[in-house]
Amino acid sequence: MPLQPDKKALGLWLLAAAVAGLAWLLPRIPQPLQYHDFADRRACFGMANCLDTASNVLFVLAGLAGLRFLSSKTWRHAFIDLREALPYRLFFLAAVLVGLGSGYYHLAPDNSRLVWDRAAISLALMSWLAAILCERVSPAAGLRLLPLLFAAGLGSVGYWGWSETHGSGDLRAYGVIQFYPMLLIPLLLWLYPPRYSGDKDIFAVIGLYLLALLCDFTDHQIAALTGVFSGHTAKHVIAASAMYRVAVHLRRRRIL
Repeated sequence: MPLQPDKKALGLWLLAAAVAGLAWLLPRIPQPLQYHDFADRRACFGMANCLDTASNVLFVLAGLAGLRFLSSKTWRHAFIDLREALPYRLFFLAAVLVGLGSGYYHLAPDNSRLVWDRAAISLALMSWLAAILCERVSPAAGLRLLPLLFAAGLGSVGYWGWSETHGSGDLRAYGVIQFYPMLLIPLLLWLYPPRYSGDKDIFAVIGLYLLALLCDFTDHQIAALTGVFSGHTAKHVIAASAMYRVAVHLRRRRIL
């Protein structure tokens, strides 16, 4: 028998509490000292860390593509309730900020610059989660949770930055912000009936994001294998492609 709406919501809240609780039970996770030691050390046209820095323009382009669609004459046809467009506008704006923040970070990688990069990433993740909540649960639920999600995302980055400056770096909260949308969004697609076509696009975005993280973890290995670009550069290309896929999804989806 299908779960009742209140039971579904309770289950999601319990899941959120369980993920946060498990993260809190883990030992403190400091920022690895070698994190800023990227494989891309080449300079070009006076720009340090050339491909890692320049590839961030793809985030800006993806964000602008989404914002352009949402300012076109046809954007209203992509939404049943026009309020649902707000999280997407914030998502594409955050994509532009990711490009700017990550580009600023890669010019001279350190923890103080990384805060700006991760703050923009957290806003993008939380905006997209709110957008899916609007579509699968209700616009009211997604918009009501949007400020709380933003606070959680920025708070996780702020806590990490504060902990680093006090010599006790802790990535657990930021890790939850990265992990939770990738877990919750498939559950929302399973538990709640679709109001739009294109669920495959949503899974494709998740798959691309996870692949981007894998490339980040294999930065030096990919650089040694290709001899041309590093894993972190590949991460930027794939993650920006995921953001652009969201814009494509909005353009081609249909109301069911």
